[in-house]
Amino acid sequence: MIRIGFVGAGKIAQALAKGFIAAGLTKGEKIVASDPFPQTIKNFEMLGAQISSDNRLVVEQSDVVFLAIKPETVPAVLCNIRPHICKRHLLLSTAMGVSIQDIEKALPPATRVIRVMPNTPVLVRNGASVFVCGSATQYEDEIITRRLLEAIGTCDKVPELLMDTITALSGSGPAYVYIIIEALADGAVKMGLPRDLAYRLAAQTVVGAGSMVLATKAHPAQLKDDVTSPAGSTAEGLHFLEQHGLRTALIGAIEAATLKCRQISKETKEHISNSCSTKQQLCIKSQDQADNFSAGKRVRN
Repeated sequence: MIRIGFVGAGKIAQALAKGFIAAGLTKGEKIVASDPFPQTIKNFEMLGAQISSDNRLVVEQSDVVFLAIKPETVPAVLCNIRPHICKRHLLLSTAMGVSIQDIEKALPPATRVIRVMPNTPVLVRNGASVFVCGSATQYEDEIITRRLLEAIGTCDKVPELLMDTITALSGSGPAYVYIIIEALADGAVKMGLPRDLAYRLAAQTVVGAGSMVLATKAHPAQLKDDVTSPAGSTAEGLHFLEQHGLRTALIGAIEAATLKCRQISKETKEHISNSCSTKQQLCIKSQDQADNFSAGKRVRN
């Protein structure tokens, strides 16, 4: 069983932990998690995991450490755990917009870092995840990462330059699909279907359509045409969607979310750079004070 730690116990961390347990990769008692918010960390306690408000405890008691925190908290957290990172640790970061280079600069040399972008359907072992390997990672680290992510859905290795767009697509995508499911069901309720049946049929339709794309490898347009009879109800519905800009709205949503990710990435990089500079200045000041203290002792002696 893999000893897994979570620095940050929010929704994506909870989804990953539950998915790993369901897949039999680990057990609740093999997981340790930290978070400053008691109500959030309580969800991990319900899994049987060890919980703490101390990030250092997570690192000390884990082999694989997930950094599942907000980007603005990354500099402080990395500073906090840096002294406790050693050769056995594999660090997997889900922090949006934080590059591998920025993480590696804040940790000891040769720290093995992999950047991961899962999505919330990992909770039901049907996630779409990608990962990027850092400069010090080894083949075995990639194997472990694939083993973890493939147990809770699909998994692809990608270049880091694609991460912002992937975040906009598969990271944010479930939210778009939930709106589509809700809207389809609302339309069916408007036309007389019971709401529970409408939700069930709408959700299964999305699942089935996605499965058709993956299983047949046919172009979505071809699959759409296979459903569309001349002068039929599907053609009428598709015409309405085109008139009201569904395709344009979805394309625009991916573009807007990608640009937002890039903005966050830029701001986070600047924040980390400033934090690192401040940290280095403090370290130099502390070392100077220590040297002066030592020199003073030698003079007195």
